[in-house]
Amino acid sequence: MTTSPARAGNLPTAYTTFVGRRRDIAEIRRRLAEARLLTLTGVGGVGKTRLALEVAATARKAFADGVWLVDLSPVQDPATVAEVTATALGMPDLSARPVVEQLTAYLAERQCLIVLDNCEHLVDACAALADALLSAAPGLRVLATSRQTLDLAGEHVFTVAPLSVPDEAVELLRDRAAAHRPEFDVTDANRAAVTRLCTRLDGLPLAIELAAARLRTLTVDQVTDRLEDRFALLTGGSRAARPRQRTLRALIDWSYELCTPAERLLWNRLSVFAGGFGLDAAEGVCADDASADGISRADVLDLLDRLVAQSVVLITEREGQPRYWLLETIRQYGAEKLAESGEGNRVRVLHRDFHRGLAERIADGWYGPGQEEGLARLRAEHGNLRIALEQSDPQSALALAAALRFHWCADGFLGEGRRWLERALAAAPDPTPARAKALWVAAWAALLQGDHPAADRALAEAEELGRRLDDPVVSAYVQGFRGTSALFRGHLEEAASWYERAVAAHDAVGDGPGALISLFQLAVAQAHTADPRAERTGRLAVTTAEEHGERWSRSYALWALGHDAWVHGDADSGTALTRAGLDIQQGFNDYVGTALMMELLAWITASQGDHARAARLLGSVRSLWQHIGTTIAAFGPHLAERHDRCERSVVRALGTAAYEAALAEGGVHDRPARAIAYALDAPPEPAPPPRAGRLTRREREVAALVAQGMSNRRIAAALVLSPRTVDGHVEHILAKLGFGSRAQVAAWVTEHHVPTP
Repeated sequence: MTTSPARAGNLPTAYTTFVGRRRDIAEIRRRLAEARLLTLTGVGGVGKTRLALEVAATARKAFADGVWLVDLSPVQDPATVAEVTATALGMPDLSARPVVEQLTAYLAERQCLIVLDNCEHLVDACAALADALLSAAPGLRVLATSRQTLDLAGEHVFTVAPLSVPDEAVELLRDRAAAHRPEFDVTDANRAAVTRLCTRLDGLPLAIELAAARLRTLTVDQVTDRLEDRFALLTGGSRAARPRQRTLRALIDWSYELCTPAERLLWNRLSVFAGGFGLDAAEGVCADDASADGISRADVLDLLDRLVAQSVVLITEREGQPRYWLLETIRQYGAEKLAESGEGNRVRVLHRDFHRGLAERIADGWYGPGQEEGLARLRAEHGNLRIALEQSDPQSALALAAALRFHWCADGFLGEGRRWLERALAAAPDPTPARAKALWVAAWAALLQGDHPAADRALAEAEELGRRLDDPVVSAYVQGFRGTSALFRGHLEEAASWYERAVAAHDAVGDGPGALISLFQLAVAQAHTADPRAERTGRLAVTTAEEHGERWSRSYALWALGHDAWVHGDADSGTALTRAGLDIQQGFNDYVGTALMMELLAWITASQGDHARAARLLGSVRSLWQHIGTTIAAFGPHLAERHDRCERSVVRALGTAAYEAALAEGGVHDRPARAIAYALDAPPEPAPPPRAGRLTRREREVAALVAQGMSNRRIAAALVLSPRTVDGHVEHILAKLGFGSRAQVAAWVTEHHVPTP
């Protein structure tokens, strides 16, 4: 399955047809229109997840800000539920604030549906999160799936029943069996046998899916007879004694026993993965040494294909990469068998080592091509990386957390990365090389969050530890990030001095990546002090990056060159260079880099007299900074002064109302990919129509009363506000929606079904 475009959410595209349950879908949608929290309950294998996804897909148009799946099945630590949710929603975790606070702010004005899937082992954490989000976000709906209700005030519950027999259950069996045997069909000759099989399976979709896989080689009667024998063993022959959960367990037991020993072994070992896995991961974690009996690397693909054919393993796609995954019921069964086998710890260590090795290869190969692909792979493996960090010993956790530095600092996971780094550093105080590296990585993360005291402490310890270990690479990074600290504080000359020393130190030990990172930052510092060497430094950074196929640092060097060209009077070159940097940033998920480059493009655009477009660019930038949880001032007062100067010039040219309207228009481009596409390709005239989610709750109330023909004074009396406050609200509504009359507001309220307060 593939994921939908970010704006529509992240729902997976169905890998098989959806059969039946049309009445259930209609009823659940009806309840969702009335209830803000609806929980689907039912036994395992009854199809809660698939039904929730189908409902969410059919309801997509009703939620302007998308429908989002949060898969909680691999989550072990209740404390990480908010982090997992933020990741699923594509929310950048860059702020130092708690993740729940970031989520509530992120969702406050959005109209979206969140599917919290597989909540039963995290009920308390899910309930707390749902309560916090629903309290802060009036446009939010939550659809949960759980074997246990969340027990929240206002929660509505829908019990998912098995498929009706014969109608829906028989149709599902026919559809799935035909996928394995195209000639299979339900005819008058076999209808009774098929109905008997579906009845024996209690209409459970997962049980039917597994049974259908057996129809490749067995007849319907043969499958039914074998299942009856197994049910008799479980229940002593009493049909009444067999609850549905035992039906499913019996079928999974039978599917397991029909597997070859090698297939069963692979099934067990695959259960350690969270959120899917690639072929290389399955080979690296599940294959035995060449000298050992068991599974060879060459066997893994063939065994996977066989498990796919038996509906044990499913195929999907994430971040453009093919992935395998197991339904949670199947994964849990494999985990039980793995524990019984006694090799659980060994396989978990292999899982940890594989993902640490993957992270280290990507970090070590950063100074070259493949950066975007590397980050995409880490995003796809985010669930597995969490599991690896949780199950690592202290020194391994330090090494893995440090190896993930570009995932944390350049890919939207800064807050989570900093938490893992702090946790690992606290657990491993010994003065080791792994600690020295983790310290300067932690300083980098702290600087990007504007926490200079924490960065200074980490750099001081890293400097001392690097000296004790006689590690010149650590010393070079410390110098470079002292430069970053000075740059963000606005001490540009001091920053340049630190960067010059860092470049020399990295060059002396042959550390190309470190030298390039300091080199582009040196160009930034020089450009903002009008140092005549800025262009030469920036060109050297660009050339060095190009020679090695490196792109991320190159984009920042182009940004520095763009600023230098602009301040020296060459706006056209400044625009071209900045656009080139943004073009590279399209392959990344770098909120900070995108925002900084968009800022510069807005400044240049305003200086050339296109104030309307500059305002729209600033609107997009404002949305990006809001997602990050900071402003441009965090990256230096010199940048903040430029921003303020640009804003004042645009407001003078357009007037406050037109400026606010342009900001709102540009603000819909609120993620790096959308913002960059708009900056590089968008026509000057506006695109998406305004939506209710772009007005605050109070503004929607005022707009609804405007639609009733009330004057501002009557609105003030109705809402217990001052007339002047209502005047301001009406002005903001007109500006945000780009309207010039109250009649337009009234028509808009009717079109968007804004409720009367």
